[in-house]
Amino acid sequence: MKITVDVWRQSGPDSSGAFDTYQVNDATVEMSLLELLDRLNDQLVESGNEPIAFDSDCREGICGSCGITVDDVPHGPVANTPTCRQHLRSFSDGDRIKLEPFRSAAFPVVRDLVVDRSALDRVLEAGGYVSVNAGTAPDADSQPLSHQSAEAALDFAACIGCGACVAACPNGAAHLFTGSKLTHLSLVTQGRNERGKRARAMSHQMEADFGPCSTYGECAEVCPAEIPLTAIAAVNKESMRFGLRRKDN
Repeated sequence: MKITVDVWRQSGPDSSGAFDTYQVNDATVEMSLLELLDRLNDQLVESGNEPIAFDSDCREGICGSCGITVDDVPHGPVANTPTCRQHLRSFSDGDRIKLEPFRSAAFPVVRDLVVDRSALDRVLEAGGYVSVNAGTAPDADSQPLSHQSAEAALDFAACIGCGACVAACPNGAAHLFTGSKLTHLSLVTQGRNERGKRARAMSHQMEADFGPCSTYGECAEVCPAEIPLTAIAAVNKESMRFGLRRKDN
Protein backbone atom coordinates (compact mmCIF):
# COMPACT_ATOMS: atom_id res chain seq x y z
CA MET A 1 0.00 0.00 0.00
CA LYS A 2 1.48 3.32 -1.10
CA ILE A 3 0.59 6.44 0.88
CA THR A 4 1.73 10.01 0.21
CA VAL A 5 1.88 12.08 3.38
CA ASP A 6 1.93 15.87 3.66
CA VAL A 7 3.23 16.59 7.19
CA TRP A 8 3.48 19.92 8.94
CA ARG A 9 7.10 20.57 9.94
CA GLN A 10 7.97 23.32 12.40
CA SER A 11 11.23 23.43 14.32
CA GLY A 12 9.93 25.45 17.27
CA PRO A 13 7.22 27.71 18.66
CA ASP A 14 8.77 30.87 17.26
CA SER A 15 9.65 29.55 13.81
CA SER A 16 7.46 29.44 10.73
CA GLY A 17 6.29 26.05 9.54
CA ALA A 18 5.42 24.41 6.24
CA PHE A 19 4.22 21.12 4.82
CA ASP A 20 6.78 18.58 3.65
CA THR A 21 5.75 15.68 1.41
CA TYR A 22 6.88 12.10 1.97
CA GLN A 23 5.96 8.71 0.55
CA VAL A 24 5.58 5.41 2.39
CA ASN A 25 5.57 2.48 -0.02
CA ASP A 26 5.14 -0.41 2.42
CA ALA A 27 2.15 0.69 4.48
CA THR A 28 -0.57 -1.83 5.34
CA VAL A 29 -4.27 -1.41 6.03
CA GLU A 30 -3.76 -2.69 9.58
CA MET A 31 -1.48 0.24 10.44
CA SER A 32 -2.78 3.04 12.60
CA LEU A 33 -1.91 6.60 11.66
CA LEU A 34 0.68 6.65 14.43
CA GLU A 35 2.24 3.45 13.10
CA LEU A 36 2.38 5.11 9.69
CA LEU A 37 4.31 7.96 11.32
CA ASP A 38 6.57 5.40 13.03
CA ARG A 39 7.35 3.84 9.65
CA LEU A 40 7.95 7.24 8.09
CA ASN A 41 10.29 8.20 10.93
CA ASP A 42 12.24 4.98 10.37
CA GLN A 43 12.74 6.04 6.76
CA LEU A 44 13.80 9.55 7.79
CA VAL A 45 16.31 8.32 10.37
CA GLU A 46 17.74 5.77 7.97
CA SER A 47 18.31 8.53 5.41
CA GLY A 48 19.91 10.83 8.00
CA ASN A 49 16.98 13.25 8.28
CA GLU A 50 15.19 14.63 11.32
CA PRO A 51 12.23 12.48 12.43
CA ILE A 52 8.75 13.97 12.81
CA ALA A 53 7.84 14.95 16.36
CA PHE A 54 4.41 13.80 17.53
CA ASP A 55 2.79 12.90 20.85
CA SER A 56 1.75 9.38 21.81
CA ASP A 57 1.59 7.30 24.95
CA CYS A 58 -0.85 4.45 25.56
CA ARG A 59 -2.00 4.05 21.93
CA GLU A 60 -5.18 2.51 23.30
CA GLY A 61 -7.46 5.54 23.03
CA ILE A 62 -7.28 6.31 26.74
CA CYS A 63 -4.60 8.95 27.41
CA GLY A 64 -5.63 11.64 24.91
CA SER A 65 -2.07 12.64 23.99
CA CYS A 66 -2.04 11.45 20.37
CA GLY A 67 -4.31 14.03 18.77
CA ILE A 68 -3.41 15.45 15.36
CA THR A 69 -5.48 16.87 12.52
CA VAL A 70 -5.98 14.52 9.57
CA ASP A 71 -7.24 16.04 6.31
CA ASP A 72 -8.61 19.02 8.25
CA VAL A 73 -10.48 16.80 10.75
CA PRO A 74 -9.25 16.51 14.37
CA HIS A 75 -8.16 12.89 14.97
CA GLY A 76 -9.22 11.59 11.55
CA PRO A 77 -12.03 10.39 9.27
CA VAL A 78 -13.72 7.99 11.72
CA ALA A 79 -15.98 9.94 14.06
CA ASN A 80 -15.46 9.80 17.85
CA THR A 81 -12.18 7.92 17.47
CA PRO A 82 -8.73 9.07 18.68
CA THR A 83 -5.83 9.31 16.25
CA CYS A 84 -4.14 6.20 17.61
CA ARG A 85 -7.23 4.14 16.74
CA GLN A 86 -7.61 5.54 13.22
CA HIS A 87 -6.34 2.97 10.71
CA LEU A 88 -5.28 3.04 7.09
CA ARG A 89 -8.25 0.87 6.21
CA SER A 90 -10.11 4.19 6.02
CA PHE A 91 -7.89 5.12 3.06
CA SER A 92 -7.06 3.58 -0.30
CA ASP A 93 -3.81 2.62 -1.99
CA GLY A 94 -2.26 5.75 -3.52
CA ASP A 95 -4.13 8.19 -1.28
CA ARG A 96 -2.60 11.46 -0.12
CA ILE A 97 -3.03 12.30 3.59
CA LYS A 98 -2.46 15.70 5.20
CA LEU A 99 -1.28 15.63 8.81
CA GLU A 100 -0.96 18.76 10.93
CA PRO A 101 -1.21 19.72 14.61
CA PHE A 102 -4.43 20.69 16.38
CA ARG A 103 -5.13 24.22 15.22
CA SER A 104 -6.15 26.64 17.99
CA ALA A 105 -4.75 29.83 19.43
CA ALA A 106 -4.90 28.12 22.83
CA PHE A 107 -2.65 25.29 21.56
CA PRO A 108 0.67 26.80 20.42
CA VAL A 109 2.80 24.47 18.32
CA VAL A 110 5.84 23.13 20.17
CA ARG A 111 7.33 21.24 17.24
CA ASP A 112 5.91 19.57 14.12
CA LEU A 113 2.70 17.83 15.26
CA VAL A 114 3.19 18.52 18.99
CA VAL A 115 1.13 21.27 20.62
CA ASP A 116 1.08 22.72 24.13
CA ARG A 117 -2.29 21.84 25.68
CA SER A 118 -1.53 23.27 29.12
CA ALA A 119 -4.49 25.65 28.73
CA LEU A 120 -6.70 22.65 29.45
CA ASP A 121 -4.61 21.90 32.53
CA ARG A 122 -5.19 25.43 33.78
CA VAL A 123 -8.95 24.90 33.61
CA LEU A 124 -8.59 21.76 35.72
CA GLU A 125 -6.27 23.49 38.17
CA ALA A 126 -8.90 26.20 38.66
CA GLY A 127 -11.50 23.80 40.03
CA GLY A 128 -11.26 20.26 38.73
CA TYR A 129 -10.77 18.74 42.17
CA VAL A 130 -12.63 18.06 45.42
CA SER A 131 -11.61 18.94 48.98
CA VAL A 132 -12.29 16.31 51.63
CA ASN A 133 -11.56 16.01 55.31
CA ALA A 134 -8.50 13.86 55.85
CA GLY A 135 -8.65 11.03 58.36
CA THR A 136 -10.47 7.75 58.67
CA ALA A 137 -12.25 6.64 55.52
CA PRO A 138 -16.03 7.18 55.76
CA ASP A 139 -18.45 4.28 55.68
CA ALA A 140 -19.38 3.21 52.18
CA ASP A 141 -23.03 4.20 52.60
CA SER A 142 -22.47 7.46 54.51
CA GLN A 143 -22.79 9.49 51.30
CA PRO A 144 -25.51 7.77 49.27
CA LEU A 145 -25.45 8.17 45.50
CA SER A 146 -28.06 6.76 43.20
CA HIS A 147 -27.04 4.31 40.49
CA GLN A 148 -28.38 6.69 37.83
CA SER A 149 -26.25 9.60 39.12
CA ALA A 150 -23.17 7.40 39.40
CA GLU A 151 -23.52 6.16 35.82
CA ALA A 152 -24.08 9.69 34.51
CA ALA A 153 -21.03 10.96 36.41
CA LEU A 154 -18.90 8.19 34.90
CA ASP A 155 -20.13 9.05 31.40
CA PHE A 156 -18.97 12.66 31.76
CA ALA A 157 -15.77 11.66 33.57
CA ALA A 158 -14.80 9.66 30.46
CA CYS A 159 -13.38 12.83 28.84
CA ILE A 160 -9.69 12.16 28.11
CA GLY A 161 -8.72 15.81 27.65
CA CYS A 162 -7.34 15.37 24.14
CA GLY A 163 -8.41 18.83 22.99
CA ALA A 164 -10.10 17.69 19.77
CA CYS A 165 -13.23 19.62 20.75
CA VAL A 166 -11.19 22.83 20.83
CA ALA A 167 -9.53 22.11 17.49
CA ALA A 168 -12.87 21.32 15.84
CA CYS A 169 -14.59 24.49 17.06
CA PRO A 170 -14.33 27.51 14.70
CA ASN A 171 -14.03 29.72 17.79
CA GLY A 172 -11.60 27.46 19.65
CA ALA A 173 -14.05 26.92 22.52
CA ALA A 174 -13.49 24.45 25.36
CA HIS A 175 -17.09 24.28 26.59
CA LEU A 176 -17.44 20.53 25.96
CA PHE A 177 -14.29 19.82 28.00
CA THR A 178 -15.13 22.22 30.83
CA GLY A 179 -18.79 21.19 30.93
CA SER A 180 -17.90 17.52 31.19
CA LYS A 181 -15.78 18.22 34.28
CA LEU A 182 -18.41 20.46 35.87
CA THR A 183 -21.17 17.93 35.28
CA HIS A 184 -19.13 15.00 36.53
CA LEU A 185 -18.18 16.72 39.78
CA SER A 186 -21.68 18.14 40.37
CA LEU A 187 -23.16 14.63 40.31
CA VAL A 188 -20.85 12.95 42.82
CA THR A 189 -21.44 13.71 46.51
CA GLN A 190 -17.81 14.66 47.19
CA GLY A 191 -17.94 17.48 44.68
CA ARG A 192 -21.10 19.25 45.78
CA ASN A 193 -19.63 21.33 48.61
CA GLU A 194 -17.50 23.37 46.19
CA ARG A 195 -19.90 23.25 43.27
CA GLY A 196 -20.49 26.99 43.00
CA LYS A 197 -16.89 28.07 43.49
CA ARG A 198 -15.77 25.46 40.99
CA ALA A 199 -18.20 26.69 38.34
CA ARG A 200 -17.03 30.27 38.72
CA ALA A 201 -13.31 29.44 38.77
CA MET A 202 -13.32 27.01 35.85
CA SER A 203 -15.58 29.19 33.70
CA HIS A 204 -13.40 32.25 34.25
CA GLN A 205 -10.24 30.32 33.39
CA MET A 206 -11.87 28.81 30.31
CA GLU A 207 -12.91 32.24 29.06
CA ALA A 208 -9.37 33.55 29.60
CA ASP A 209 -7.78 30.98 27.27
CA PHE A 210 -10.51 29.82 24.89
CA GLY A 211 -13.14 31.30 22.60
CA PRO A 212 -16.94 31.40 22.90
CA CYS A 213 -19.07 28.38 22.02
CA SER A 214 -20.08 28.31 18.35
CA THR A 215 -23.24 26.25 19.11
CA TYR A 216 -22.75 24.16 15.96
CA GLY A 217 -21.76 20.96 17.75
CA GLU A 218 -18.55 20.16 15.83
CA CYS A 219 -16.94 19.26 19.15
CA ALA A 220 -19.22 16.30 19.87
CA GLU A 221 -18.57 14.82 16.41
CA VAL A 222 -14.84 14.39 17.08
CA CYS A 223 -14.86 13.64 20.82
CA PRO A 224 -13.38 10.14 21.38
CA ALA A 225 -15.32 9.78 24.64
CA GLU A 226 -18.59 10.77 22.94
CA ILE A 227 -19.30 13.44 25.55
CA PRO A 228 -22.83 14.70 24.75
CA LEU A 229 -23.66 18.29 23.86
CA THR A 230 -25.52 18.63 27.16
CA ALA A 231 -22.08 19.19 28.71
CA ILE A 232 -21.93 22.56 26.94
CA ALA A 233 -25.17 23.67 28.61
CA ALA A 234 -23.68 22.77 31.98
CA VAL A 235 -21.17 25.62 31.75
CA ASN A 236 -23.88 28.30 31.80
CA LYS A 237 -26.15 26.26 34.05
CA GLU A 238 -23.55 25.82 36.78
CA SER A 239 -22.42 29.46 36.56
CA MET A 240 -26.00 30.73 36.78
CA ARG A 241 -26.70 28.44 39.71
CA PHE A 242 -23.74 29.93 41.58
CA GLY A 243 -24.89 33.49 40.83
CA LEU A 244 -28.48 32.87 41.96
CA ARG A 245 -27.47 31.13 45.15
CA ARG A 246 -25.05 33.94 46.03
CA LYS A 247 -27.85 36.49 45.60
CA ASP A 248 -30.12 34.44 47.88
CA ASN A 249 -27.50 34.59 50.59
